[in-house]
Amino acid sequence: MARRERVMRMSVEQPLWRALTAYRLLTMLYAIGLFVTAQDRFVRPWVAIGYFAVLVVWTLATLPRVANAASCTKRFLTADLIVALTGILLTPVAIEHSRIVSGGPTLPSIWTAGAVLAYAVKGGWRWAAFASLLVGVANVVQRGAFSRDTLHNVLLVCIASIAIGYVVEVARASERTLARALEIEAATRERERLARDIHDGVLQVLAMVQRRGTALGGEAAELGRMAGEQEVALRTLVAGGLVPASRASEDASQGALVRAVEEPDEPADTSPRDLRPLLAPHAGSRVSFAEPGAPVFLAPVAAKELAAAVSAALDNVRRHAGTDARAWILVEDEPDAVIVTVRDDGPGIPEGRLAQAEGEGRLGVAQSIRGRLRDIGGTAELISVPGQGTEVELTVPKVSRGKAGSGR
Repeated sequence: MARRERVMRMSVEQPLWRALTAYRLLTMLYAIGLFVTAQDRFVRPWVAIGYFAVLVVWTLATLPRVANAASCTKRFLTADLIVALTGILLTPVAIEHSRIVSGGPTLPSIWTAGAVLAYAVKGGWRWAAFASLLVGVANVVQRGAFSRDTLHNVLLVCIASIAIGYVVEVARASERTLARALEIEAATRERERLARDIHDGVLQVLAMVQRRGTALGGEAAELGRMAGEQEVALRTLVAGGLVPASRASEDASQGALVRAVEEPDEPADTSPRDLRPLLAPHAGSRVSFAEPGAPVFLAPVAAKELAAAVSAALDNVRRHAGTDARAWILVEDEPDAVIVTVRDDGPGIPEGRLAQAEGEGRLGVAQSIRGRLRDIGGTAELISVPGQGTEVELTVPKVSRGKAGSGR
């Protein structure tokens, strides 16, 4: 059967790259504005003009480089930081010394912080600390002395970049954890689906072959014994996990990538389906079927899974209550939910038997009934009193919270 691969891409750092792109553009314009408003204080304005020409070309040409982590390579980060440091060190050449001493801005001004923040978003707080340290040293060199204003500016850039780098590292770790959790959940659902299919088909056939072979004797008894061994082995495999979680998640540049194999494609028809025709074939001499006089509509997947759960409940009646047991199916169409009750007059289920059966790999109730109802947003309640039969109440909301709501 054709299967679909669902791909979910998650990234909390992508907005940071977009913000960094905008920051570089705005701070480039801000630095140029500072020069235009104070160009009379420049002793060599041609130096500033030359630098700003390079800065504008560099900023605009490298916008794609700060669009995501993959494009922001180490080589680009190095060149970007060199552009920022060059602007800082050229400041004493272009501006009169008195303005520098009085705390005037460097040529690139706060554009420099963008280069440091790129290190933070790309490599975390350690890369940010390295870049901010170089910027701090360059500021001290261009001023010719270590002042309070210099310390304030350096600490501001350093603390902000390190904090952002740390947040990015935490976010990436959270993405990986979430991706792993989603992958495990998807693998678990696939395992449960396969377990239900195997229980409803292969395991029941093997159990029947074992019973009939034992009853016939001779070579058939040996065949029954072998079928029983295979049934036990297959139940153990189902209980242990058919689909182990793979390492399909990866730390991609655009965020954590999760691939999960979904169930086979269902028919494209998503129109509501009447539940009654799906349950009517169960009616017979030992099974009574009571239904409303009007159609009982559910989403196709919900109707199919609910009918399969009813089949599993009736199969349990035949297997555990005996061929002479009677069963009753009651369908109730409530305003907000559909309720199907399956009741029998068998001996009931001894206390603790369900937990014991699940531990032995017999997952009829756990998977074929409760698992199906859980997947479509419904619930399955089982009431059994020894000597008074068993009642299974299956409830499916009209607006399903599970897969049925998607119409798949």
